[in-house]
Amino acid sequence: MFSRISPRRALLASVVVAILAVAGCKGTEQATTAGPNDVGGTIIVSIAADAGSLLPELVTTITDRQVTDLLYDRLADMPDNLNAIGDVGYKPQLAERWVWAPDSLSIAFHINPHAKWHDGLPVRASDVRYSLNLIKDPALGSPVLPLITNIDSVSVRDSLTAVAYFKRHTPEMFYDLVYQVLIVPEHILGNTPAGQLKDAEVGRRGIGSGRFRLGKWEPGTRIELLADTGNYRGRAKVDRVVFSISPDFNTASTRFFAGDADVFENLRPEHFAKLVGDTARRSQPYPTLGYAVVAFNLKDPKNLSLPNPIFSERAVRRALTMAVDRRAMLKNVFDTLGKPLYGPFVSALAFADTTLPQLPYDTVKAKALLDSAGWVVGPDGVRAKAGRRLEFSLTTPSSSAARKQYAVLLQDALRRVGAVVKIDESDFASATAKQTARGFDAEMGLWNTDPSISGIRQSWSTVAIGKDGTNYTSYSNPSVDALLDSAVLAFDPARARSYSRRAFETMIEDAPAIWLYELTARAGIHKRIHTTTMRADGYWSGLADWWIPASQRNARDKIGLRPAQ
Repeated sequence: MFSRISPRRALLASVVVAILAVAGCKGTEQATTAGPNDVGGTIIVSIAADAGSLLPELVTTITDRQVTDLLYDRLADMPDNLNAIGDVGYKPQLAERWVWAPDSLSIAFHINPHAKWHDGLPVRASDVRYSLNLIKDPALGSPVLPLITNIDSVSVRDSLTAVAYFKRHTPEMFYDLVYQVLIVPEHILGNTPAGQLKDAEVGRRGIGSGRFRLGKWEPGTRIELLADTGNYRGRAKVDRVVFSISPDFNTASTRFFAGDADVFENLRPEHFAKLVGDTARRSQPYPTLGYAVVAFNLKDPKNLSLPNPIFSERAVRRALTMAVDRRAMLKNVFDTLGKPLYGPFVSALAFADTTLPQLPYDTVKAKALLDSAGWVVGPDGVRAKAGRRLEFSLTTPSSSAARKQYAVLLQDALRRVGAVVKIDESDFASATAKQTARGFDAEMGLWNTDPSISGIRQSWSTVAIGKDGTNYTSYSNPSVDALLDSAVLAFDPARARSYSRRAFETMIEDAPAIWLYELTARAGIHKRIHTTTMRADGYWSGLADWWIPASQRNARDKIGLRPAQ
């Protein structure tokens, strides 16, 4: 029922093609350089969810990540090609240079002597040591912990030299430290026990060393960042970035088209017709590392010590996956803009493999598989086994229009094989709380992976199971764990790809999730804003260098820079 395209959708597709062509031309025009008078102005970003934490070690949502990446610096920044092997192409941030030991088991990072925290105190090597130890402290419960297990410790050689020691020489050891460990101020956080930082006021101050500092955070309303005018890496080109928080996706998009915001990061197909002939706004594509799945909770959400009475059965997960026509759903929701998902990765990554065999869309086989597993169709058309109906909730965030559409389509598709899906539409905060507490049956998840194979372990390996980990499905397969570990440790790219492919093949067969789609993101941006590189791990990666020509500023741009409140 989803494969046919209505005349309206066909017309919309042609409009989209035209807009894509125009957007490509506009992108070329944007590649100019800011002049000395083009420093200043305000960028308002319309978002559909508030931040939960301003501590990088506790980041769990995309808003958390956006804000903390702008407030805090790393020792070094990734190259634009997201290389995770060795240190080629990495750009100095807090570390102005680094020196590898002859045995490659330690690296000395020399801190830029001009680097300062937003309160004016200098960044020191002891802050690097504190930042690593904070993540390692089990009382904090950092979701980053599974990603830095190869980092043994950091010592302080002198006030400006931090030496990182590793347990073994691996291809991604440099990346593990500089990408995963954002540096936070010991003098601000160190007097508060790690176990209290999640809720402590000190954790909300956002005092970092980045090119933006926190102006104010009004929960549920706005997060305002101000240019750090004396920053050691140079002040940001704009005066302010304001994240304007809306209660849902539709309100956030409406604010952008009404002119109340300059940036809306997730345009959908229905928005493109509005941009035809728009003299103020444009569409701009950017790569992402986000992908959407139906994640099955393999534990009983009412008692996590017990297996899920439905999804712990591999046959059930496989049958439900085969009952879903994923390509037809993709076209139904995204028209020509959707990209199919082949596993727990996006196609832009070096280890991605779009030739992996998939479980087929076959409702006949799906029904037969459920029959053989003992799930028998009852008089009402609903399957049951040992007195339990094949009925479960599908948690869906109200902030995502696309995932709400998918939930309805999935409900209909699974009904056809005898399963009852109850859509649990929750606001973003509630959906996130259910996810982290494993308090869901199944969820429409939008997950962002890291740009390395080690990021897969964060969501799908046994080590990431638990209240502080981000393996929300509690999926565990020792073979997958071993293969991912081997892929991470392989210096030969061909061997790494071979190990990862075998891991992905096993995961596809195990079906801990239904792989739905990867994001093909397009942002809505006001035409007066000139953007720079928008990396796949965050379109905001170069936001400090976005600029607004002085001749094109509006009333809110002229408010100017004001002190933090």
